[in-house]
Amino acid sequence: MRVGITGHRGLSGEVERKVRALIEAAVTSYAGTGIGNAGLVGVSCLADGPDVWFARAVLDHDGRLEVALPARQYRADLPTWHHPAYDDLLSRATRIHRTGLDASGPDAYMAGSELLVDQVDELLAVWDGHPARGHGGTADVVAYARRHDVPVRVLWPEGATRD
Repeated sequence: MRVGITGHRGLSGEVERKVRALIEAAVTSYAGTGIGNAGLVGVSCLADGPDVWFARAVLDHDGRLEVALPARQYRADLPTWHHPAYDDLLSRATRIHRTGLDASGPDAYMAGSELLVDQVDELLAVWDGHPARGHGGTADVVAYARRHDVPVRVLWPEGATRD
């Protein structure tokens, strides 16, 4: 089973706690599919937030991690405090998918997300159900997955908001 992740960044502490629990439950649920977690491949772009929480959960449950890199300069656009986690998880990836783009930014983020969706059987979306706040946002990724018949499993705490 190949599962990807997309989701909102910059969540409040309370929403983060609930989302982490939802991600953990989702990853754990694949053990009941008969494949065992060793058959689970998680695909992530490794942005701060849900991407990294998911990647760590996959590895913690003996799954394999693959990374979809939006651009060669992607790391530089991530918060500096996130670089150690990004570097650690990237080094643990069994495969890295690249868009071939140099410059990071909204177009590259969308290209990376499309590459990710094209690699998976299911997409987990930490999504509040609202339109994207910019090109390449979570809603855009969900729409792309649905257009390409990739099932989307929304993980969003009931009653939670982003602001």
